[in-house]
Amino acid sequence: MLLKPALISFALGALACTQWLPAHGQSTPPYPAKPIRFVVPYPPGGTTDLVARGIGLTLGPRLGQQVVVDNRGGASTIIGAEVGAHAAPDGYTLLLVTQTTLSINPNVYPKLPYDAIRDFAPITPVVYFPYVIAAHPAVPANSVKELIELAKAKPGTIKYSTPGTASTNHLAGAQFESLTGTRLVHVPYKGSGPAFTGMLSGEVDLIITGIATVLPQVKSGRAKFIAVCADKRLANWPEIPAVGETPGLKGYEGGTWFGVVTRAGTPRAIVQKLNREIVATLATPDLRERFTAVGFEVRTSTPEEFARFIKTDVARMGRIIKGAAIKLN
Repeated sequence: MLLKPALISFALGALACTQWLPAHGQSTPPYPAKPIRFVVPYPPGGTTDLVARGIGLTLGPRLGQQVVVDNRGGASTIIGAEVGAHAAPDGYTLLLVTQTTLSINPNVYPKLPYDAIRDFAPITPVVYFPYVIAAHPAVPANSVKELIELAKAKPGTIKYSTPGTASTNHLAGAQFESLTGTRLVHVPYKGSGPAFTGMLSGEVDLIITGIATVLPQVKSGRAKFIAVCADKRLANWPEIPAVGETPGLKGYEGGTWFGVVTRAGTPRAIVQKLNREIVATLATPDLRERFTAVGFEVRTSTPEEFARFIKTDVARMGRIIKGAAIKLN
């Protein structure tokens, strides 16, 4: 029996459709289907690297794919942030951001190759890193109250070191001056190492830095803690007083936060999945203990809460920077 041309055409069209449907369904495999790049806008070996690699090693098995840390340090995190801002919006490039990347840079650089709000899809904050005020043993102050009295008795003479101008350490110092009505001398160094050496040698009186950095020298008697830059004492170091315990300084917080973002435009389902898995990763006892042991506080949230926090923090940092007249040369 011969088929009419019209029936032959219909049959061939139906066959084509049945052959196309499975292939089309296979074109969007479940996420993730390949390794994920985790961009860190700092050189290897620092605290940001420690956080990213700790998260990556635990997150990878949960996602069933390798998470590869890609260090892109330099230019106050701008180099790495630009990589993240120009990545494909597919969830295969994550960026570890810090307060410097999203809250400070937009307030001190007139032009950036990324927009802190528009170019990224926030996933979750991951850790907060509280600073401490530590001093050379020769400094005649052993508490925040005594430090304030000393600074007011000798305005413009007490020097404190930080890793650089407009660093989060510098802003912690500027905020301290504003709240206490004191006038300290900020001495920016090229990195945390030189800033710490400057305090140990007596070139400066104080340093604002992380606990883990100064703890060995405090134990050996080459430095002393004045206070942790927080409202309350830290659970792991209850012996260190908090700045917020001093009358008039309640609510003071000096430190920096880290978070994870991806490219804006990434499908919401992928962002939500990354949020769930990263939050679960940070809840594992081993990773949480590893981070708290070196001075971090694990802090997580939903993507929406993190987005609101970023906008608020950009404005808050702007007020501190403007009030302290901080400018980059």
